[in-house]
Amino acid sequence: MSIQTPYLLFLGDAPDALAAKVAQGIRDWRPEFAVGQFRLEGCRADMGLPDMTLAEAKEAGVKTLVIGVANRGGMISQAWKKVLVQALEEGFDLASGLHNLLRDEEDLAAVARATGRTLHDVRVPSVKYPIADGVKRTGKRMLAVGTDCSVGKMYTAIAMERVMRERGMKASFRATGQTGILITGDGVPLDAVIADFMAGSIEWLTPDNEPDHWDLIEGQGSLFHVSYSGVTLALIHGGQPDALVLCHEPTRTHMRGLPGYSLPSLEDLRDTALAMARVANPACVVVGVSVNTHAMTPADADAYCAEVEARLGLPTVDPVRHGPARLVDALAAV
Repeated sequence: MSIQTPYLLFLGDAPDALAAKVAQGIRDWRPEFAVGQFRLEGCRADMGLPDMTLAEAKEAGVKTLVIGVANRGGMISQAWKKVLVQALEEGFDLASGLHNLLRDEEDLAAVARATGRTLHDVRVPSVKYPIADGVKRTGKRMLAVGTDCSVGKMYTAIAMERVMRERGMKASFRATGQTGILITGDGVPLDAVIADFMAGSIEWLTPDNEPDHWDLIEGQGSLFHVSYSGVTLALIHGGQPDALVLCHEPTRTHMRGLPGYSLPSLEDLRDTALAMARVANPACVVVGVSVNTHAMTPADADAYCAEVEARLGLPTVDPVRHGPARLVDALAAV
Protein backbone atom coordinates (compact mmCIF):
# COMPACT_ATOMS: atom_id res chain seq x y z
CA MET A 1 0.00 0.00 0.00
CA SER A 2 1.06 3.59 -0.51
CA ILE A 3 -0.04 4.90 2.90
CA GLN A 4 2.56 7.36 4.15
CA THR A 5 4.03 6.84 7.60
CA PRO A 6 4.33 7.69 10.44
CA TYR A 7 0.79 7.70 11.81
CA LEU A 8 -1.28 9.63 14.31
CA LEU A 9 -3.76 7.10 15.69
CA PHE A 10 -7.28 8.52 15.97
CA LEU A 11 -9.17 6.86 18.84
CA GLY A 12 -12.26 9.05 18.57
CA ASP A 13 -14.75 8.36 21.33
CA ALA A 14 -13.94 4.64 21.65
CA PRO A 15 -15.77 3.25 24.72
CA ASP A 16 -13.07 0.69 25.54
CA ALA A 17 -9.73 -0.67 24.36
CA LEU A 18 -11.33 -3.37 22.19
CA ALA A 19 -13.19 -0.71 20.24
CA ALA A 20 -9.78 0.72 19.32
CA LYS A 21 -8.22 -2.62 18.38
CA VAL A 22 -6.94 -1.28 15.05
CA ALA A 23 -4.85 1.31 16.87
CA GLN A 24 -3.78 -1.29 19.43
CA GLY A 25 -2.55 -3.65 16.73
CA ILE A 26 -0.54 -0.95 14.97
CA ARG A 27 0.99 0.22 18.24
CA ASP A 28 1.96 -3.29 19.29
CA TRP A 29 3.29 -4.60 15.97
CA ARG A 30 4.45 -1.46 14.16
CA PRO A 31 5.45 0.87 17.02
CA GLU A 32 7.81 2.73 14.70
CA PHE A 33 4.74 3.95 12.78
CA ALA A 34 2.76 5.09 15.85
CA VAL A 35 3.91 8.59 16.85
CA GLY A 36 0.91 9.58 18.96
CA GLN A 37 -2.81 9.35 19.59
CA PHE A 38 -5.74 11.74 19.22
CA ARG A 39 -8.70 11.24 21.56
CA LEU A 40 -12.05 12.98 21.75
CA GLU A 41 -13.76 13.81 25.03
CA GLY A 42 -15.20 10.67 26.62
CA CYS A 43 -12.76 8.28 24.94
CA ARG A 44 -11.97 5.39 27.27
CA ALA A 45 -9.23 3.82 25.14
CA ASP A 46 -5.58 4.65 25.71
CA MET A 47 -2.67 3.25 23.68
CA GLY A 48 -0.11 4.70 26.10
CA LEU A 49 1.11 7.05 23.35
CA PRO A 50 1.51 10.82 23.64
CA ASP A 51 -1.79 12.66 23.22
CA MET A 52 -1.20 15.08 20.37
CA THR A 53 -3.03 17.90 18.68
CA LEU A 54 -2.91 17.95 14.90
CA ALA A 55 -0.38 20.76 15.04
CA GLU A 56 1.87 18.77 17.37
CA ALA A 57 1.56 15.70 15.14
CA LYS A 58 2.53 17.78 12.11
CA GLU A 59 5.58 19.06 13.94
CA ALA A 60 6.49 15.45 14.80
CA GLY A 61 6.46 14.48 11.13
CA VAL A 62 3.16 12.58 10.99
CA LYS A 63 1.88 12.02 7.45
CA THR A 64 -1.38 10.09 7.95
CA LEU A 65 -4.21 10.16 10.48
CA VAL A 66 -5.34 6.55 10.87
CA ILE A 67 -8.81 5.84 12.23
CA GLY A 68 -7.90 3.29 14.86
CA VAL A 69 -11.48 2.48 15.86
CA ALA A 70 -13.33 -0.71 14.90
CA ASN A 71 -16.89 -0.02 15.99
CA ARG A 72 -19.88 -2.29 15.45
CA GLY A 73 -21.05 -1.84 11.87
CA GLY A 74 -17.84 -0.05 10.88
CA MET A 75 -19.36 3.44 10.67
CA ILE A 76 -17.69 6.84 10.49
CA SER A 77 -19.24 8.81 13.33
CA GLN A 78 -20.50 12.33 12.68
CA ALA A 79 -18.80 13.27 15.94
CA TRP A 80 -15.43 12.62 14.27
CA LYS A 81 -16.01 14.74 11.19
CA LYS A 82 -14.64 18.04 12.51
CA VAL A 83 -11.27 16.44 13.30
CA LEU A 84 -11.13 14.48 10.05
CA VAL A 85 -11.86 17.58 7.96
CA GLN A 86 -9.32 19.61 9.93
CA ALA A 87 -6.70 16.91 9.43
CA LEU A 88 -7.14 17.06 5.66
CA GLU A 89 -6.97 20.85 5.72
CA GLU A 90 -3.74 20.73 7.72
CA GLY A 91 -2.05 18.41 5.24
CA PHE A 92 -2.64 14.90 6.56
CA ASP A 93 -3.86 11.95 4.53
CA LEU A 94 -6.60 9.81 6.10
CA ALA A 95 -6.64 6.01 6.36
CA SER A 96 -9.53 3.85 7.52
CA GLY A 97 -10.54 0.22 7.58
CA LEU A 98 -14.20 0.86 8.35
CA HIS A 99 -17.03 -0.45 6.18
CA ASN A 100 -18.33 3.11 5.87
CA LEU A 101 -15.79 4.34 3.29
CA LEU A 102 -14.02 7.67 3.53
CA ARG A 103 -14.49 8.21 -0.21
CA ASP A 104 -18.28 7.88 0.18
CA GLU A 105 -18.45 10.74 2.68
CA GLU A 106 -19.19 13.74 0.45
CA ASP A 107 -17.72 16.32 2.82
CA LEU A 108 -14.46 14.41 3.32
CA ALA A 109 -14.11 13.65 -0.38
CA ALA A 110 -14.64 17.31 -1.27
CA VAL A 111 -12.01 18.52 1.19
CA ALA A 112 -9.57 15.84 0.03
CA ARG A 113 -9.99 17.00 -3.57
CA ALA A 114 -9.55 20.64 -2.61
CA THR A 115 -6.43 20.01 -0.54
CA GLY A 116 -4.86 17.34 -2.72
CA ARG A 117 -4.84 14.84 0.13
CA THR A 118 -5.45 11.10 -0.18
CA LEU A 119 -8.23 8.99 1.37
CA HIS A 120 -7.09 5.41 1.96
CA ASP A 121 -9.93 2.90 2.37
CA VAL A 122 -8.24 -0.32 3.44
CA ARG A 123 -11.46 -2.35 3.37
CA VAL A 124 -11.89 -2.24 -0.39
CA PRO A 125 -11.03 -5.41 -2.36
CA SER A 126 -8.54 -4.55 -5.10
CA VAL A 127 -8.44 -7.99 -6.77
CA LYS A 128 -11.04 -9.91 -8.76
CA TYR A 129 -11.05 -13.01 -6.57
CA PRO A 130 -11.97 -16.45 -7.92
CA ILE A 131 -14.65 -18.78 -6.63
CA ALA A 132 -13.04 -21.45 -4.45
CA ASP A 133 -12.34 -24.76 -6.17
CA GLY A 134 -11.08 -26.71 -3.14
CA VAL A 135 -8.03 -28.06 -4.99
CA LYS A 136 -5.28 -29.02 -2.53
CA ARG A 137 -2.30 -26.63 -2.56
CA THR A 138 1.32 -27.31 -1.71
CA GLY A 139 2.79 -25.84 1.44
CA LYS A 140 1.27 -25.77 4.93
CA ARG A 141 -1.32 -23.53 6.54
CA MET A 142 -2.35 -22.67 10.09
CA LEU A 143 -5.58 -20.87 10.97
CA ALA A 144 -6.41 -19.25 14.31
CA VAL A 145 -10.07 -19.81 15.27
CA GLY A 146 -11.83 -18.24 18.24
CA THR A 147 -14.65 -18.67 20.69
CA ASP A 148 -15.54 -15.03 19.95
CA CYS A 149 -14.46 -11.92 18.03
CA SER A 150 -11.38 -9.97 19.16
CA VAL A 151 -9.91 -12.68 21.36
CA GLY A 152 -6.35 -12.60 19.99
CA LYS A 153 -6.41 -14.50 16.70
CA MET A 154 -4.31 -11.93 14.85
CA TYR A 155 -1.85 -11.52 17.73
CA THR A 156 -1.42 -15.29 17.89
CA ALA A 157 -0.57 -15.60 14.21
CA ILE A 158 1.80 -12.62 14.13
CA ALA A 159 3.57 -13.70 17.31
CA MET A 160 4.03 -17.21 15.91
CA GLU A 161 5.38 -15.85 12.63
CA ARG A 162 7.98 -13.77 14.48
CA VAL A 163 9.28 -16.76 16.45
CA MET A 164 9.24 -19.04 13.41
CA ARG A 165 11.32 -16.58 11.42
CA GLU A 166 13.75 -16.20 14.32
CA ARG A 167 14.19 -19.98 14.18
CA GLY A 168 14.83 -19.91 10.44
CA MET A 169 11.49 -21.51 9.61
CA LYS A 170 9.61 -20.44 6.47
CA ALA A 171 6.51 -18.55 7.56
CA SER A 172 4.23 -15.78 6.28
CA PHE A 173 1.50 -13.98 8.21
CA ARG A 174 -1.54 -13.62 5.92
CA ALA A 175 -3.70 -10.64 6.87
CA THR A 176 -7.46 -10.92 6.37
CA GLY A 177 -8.72 -7.78 8.14
CA GLN A 178 -8.16 -4.07 8.36
CA THR A 179 -5.68 -4.12 11.25
CA GLY A 180 -3.54 -6.86 9.76
CA ILE A 181 -3.47 -5.07 6.40
CA LEU A 182 -2.42 -1.78 8.03
CA ILE A 183 0.33 -3.64 9.90
CA THR A 184 1.70 -5.63 6.97
CA GLY A 185 0.67 -3.51 3.98
CA ASP A 186 -0.96 -6.46 2.23
CA GLY A 187 -3.81 -8.95 2.55
CA VAL A 188 -7.48 -9.58 1.82
CA PRO A 189 -10.21 -7.42 3.45
CA LEU A 190 -12.31 -10.56 3.80
CA ASP A 191 -15.47 -9.15 5.33
CA ALA A 192 -15.78 -6.75 2.38
CA VAL A 193 -15.55 -9.52 -0.24
CA ILE A 194 -18.79 -10.66 -1.90
CA ALA A 195 -19.93 -13.86 -0.18
CA ASP A 196 -19.52 -16.20 -3.17
CA PHE A 197 -15.86 -15.20 -3.47
CA MET A 198 -14.77 -15.19 0.18
CA ALA A 199 -13.34 -18.70 0.27
CA GLY A 200 -11.75 -18.14 -3.14
CA SER A 201 -10.02 -14.99 -1.88
CA ILE A 202 -8.34 -17.04 0.84
CA GLU A 203 -7.23 -19.63 -1.70
CA TRP A 204 -5.73 -16.70 -3.63
CA LEU A 205 -4.08 -15.34 -0.47
CA THR A 206 -2.45 -18.68 0.39
CA PRO A 207 -1.26 -20.13 -2.94
CA ASP A 208 1.02 -23.08 -3.65
CA ASN A 209 4.26 -22.80 -1.74
CA GLU A 210 7.32 -24.78 -0.68
CA PRO A 211 6.46 -27.98 1.20
CA ASP A 212 7.94 -26.68 4.48
CA HIS A 213 6.49 -23.17 4.24
CA TRP A 214 3.73 -22.16 6.67
CA ASP A 215 1.05 -19.58 5.90
CA LEU A 216 -0.26 -18.27 9.23
CA ILE A 217 -3.78 -17.08 8.43
CA GLU A 218 -5.33 -14.31 10.50
CA GLY A 219 -8.64 -15.51 11.90
CA GLN A 220 -11.86 -13.48 11.82
CA GLY A 221 -15.09 -13.68 13.79
CA SER A 222 -16.19 -16.98 15.27
CA LEU A 223 -18.26 -19.94 14.11
CA PHE A 224 -20.40 -19.29 17.19
CA HIS A 225 -20.96 -15.56 16.61
CA VAL A 226 -24.23 -15.15 14.73
CA SER A 227 -23.11 -11.84 13.21
CA TYR A 228 -19.81 -13.00 11.71
CA SER A 229 -19.79 -16.79 11.43
CA GLY A 230 -19.88 -16.73 7.63
CA VAL A 231 -16.48 -15.01 7.45
CA THR A 232 -14.99 -17.64 9.74
CA LEU A 233 -16.29 -20.54 7.67
CA ALA A 234 -14.90 -18.97 4.49
CA LEU A 235 -11.47 -18.86 6.15
CA ILE A 236 -11.75 -22.49 7.19
CA HIS A 237 -12.74 -23.80 3.79
CA GLY A 238 -10.68 -21.41 1.67
CA GLY A 239 -7.62 -21.76 3.88
CA GLN A 240 -7.71 -25.58 3.95
CA PRO A 241 -5.67 -25.42 7.17
CA ASP A 242 -3.37 -28.25 8.16
CA ALA A 243 -3.46 -26.97 11.74
CA LEU A 244 -5.82 -25.00 13.94
CA VAL A 245 -4.99 -22.96 17.04
CA LEU A 246 -7.94 -22.33 19.35
CA CYS A 247 -8.17 -18.77 20.73
CA HIS A 248 -10.13 -17.74 23.82
CA GLU A 249 -10.59 -14.85 26.27
CA PRO A 250 -11.82 -16.42 29.54
CA THR A 251 -13.04 -13.34 31.42
CA ARG A 252 -15.89 -12.48 29.05
CA THR A 253 -19.46 -12.88 30.23
CA HIS A 254 -21.03 -12.99 26.74
CA MET A 255 -20.21 -12.82 23.03
CA ARG A 256 -18.97 -9.38 21.99
CA GLY A 257 -21.96 -7.25 20.98
CA LEU A 258 -24.41 -10.09 21.76
CA PRO A 259 -25.39 -9.96 25.46
CA GLY A 260 -27.90 -12.77 24.95
CA TYR A 261 -25.26 -15.26 23.81
CA SER A 262 -22.72 -16.95 26.05
CA LEU A 263 -19.32 -18.11 24.80
CA PRO A 264 -18.93 -21.72 23.68
CA SER A 265 -16.54 -24.02 25.49
CA LEU A 266 -13.12 -24.69 24.03
CA GLU A 267 -14.26 -28.28 23.51
CA ASP A 268 -17.19 -27.08 21.40
CA LEU A 269 -14.88 -24.84 19.39
CA ARG A 270 -12.39 -27.67 18.88
CA ASP A 271 -14.99 -30.15 17.71
CA THR A 272 -16.97 -27.77 15.50
CA ALA A 273 -14.00 -26.06 13.84
CA LEU A 274 -12.18 -29.34 13.26
CA ALA A 275 -15.24 -30.94 11.66
CA MET A 276 -15.61 -27.96 9.31
CA ALA A 277 -11.88 -27.89 8.51
CA ARG A 278 -11.82 -31.58 7.63
CA VAL A 279 -14.39 -30.96 4.90
CA ALA A 280 -11.61 -29.26 2.90
CA ASN A 281 -8.59 -30.95 4.49
CA PRO A 282 -9.23 -34.33 6.17
CA ALA A 283 -5.73 -34.27 7.68
CA CYS A 284 -6.29 -31.07 9.69
CA VAL A 285 -5.42 -31.23 13.41
CA VAL A 286 -5.74 -28.93 16.41
CA VAL A 287 -2.25 -28.15 17.72
CA GLY A 288 -2.74 -25.77 20.64
CA VAL A 289 -4.68 -23.16 22.57
CA SER A 290 -3.98 -19.43 22.73
CA VAL A 291 -5.50 -17.65 25.74
CA ASN A 292 -5.84 -13.89 26.04
CA THR A 293 -5.12 -13.37 29.75
CA HIS A 294 -4.75 -9.59 29.59
CA ALA A 295 -7.46 -9.06 32.25
CA MET A 296 -6.03 -11.70 34.62
CA THR A 297 -3.26 -11.64 37.21
CA PRO A 298 -0.09 -13.58 36.33
CA ALA A 299 -0.98 -16.27 38.86
CA ASP A 300 -4.54 -16.64 37.60
CA ALA A 301 -3.32 -16.68 34.00
CA ASP A 302 -0.82 -19.45 34.69
CA ALA A 303 -3.40 -21.48 36.60
CA TYR A 304 -6.02 -21.11 33.87
CA CYS A 305 -3.61 -22.13 31.11
CA ALA A 306 -2.49 -25.15 33.14
CA GLU A 307 -6.10 -26.22 33.71
CA VAL A 308 -6.98 -25.93 30.01
CA GLU A 309 -3.84 -27.82 29.01
CA ALA A 310 -4.65 -30.66 31.39
CA ARG A 311 -8.25 -30.77 30.20
CA LEU A 312 -7.64 -30.65 26.45
CA GLY A 313 -4.21 -32.24 26.26
CA LEU A 314 -2.91 -29.36 24.12
CA PRO A 315 -0.12 -26.82 24.74
CA THR A 316 -1.84 -23.74 26.15
CA VAL A 317 -0.22 -20.30 26.44
CA ASP A 318 -0.87 -16.60 26.25
CA PRO A 319 1.37 -15.70 23.28
CA VAL A 320 1.89 -12.17 24.62
CA ARG A 321 2.44 -13.00 28.28
CA HIS A 322 4.21 -16.36 27.86
CA GLY A 323 5.39 -16.19 24.26
CA PRO A 324 4.20 -18.51 21.45
CA ALA A 325 7.20 -20.88 21.43
CA ARG A 326 5.22 -23.93 22.54
CA LEU A 327 2.61 -23.33 19.84
CA VAL A 328 5.41 -23.11 17.28
CA ASP A 329 6.86 -26.36 18.63
CA ALA A 330 3.50 -28.04 18.12
CA LEU A 331 3.21 -26.63 14.58
CA ALA A 332 6.70 -27.85 13.69
CA ALA A 333 5.65 -31.36 14.67
CA VAL A 334 2.77 -31.46 12.17
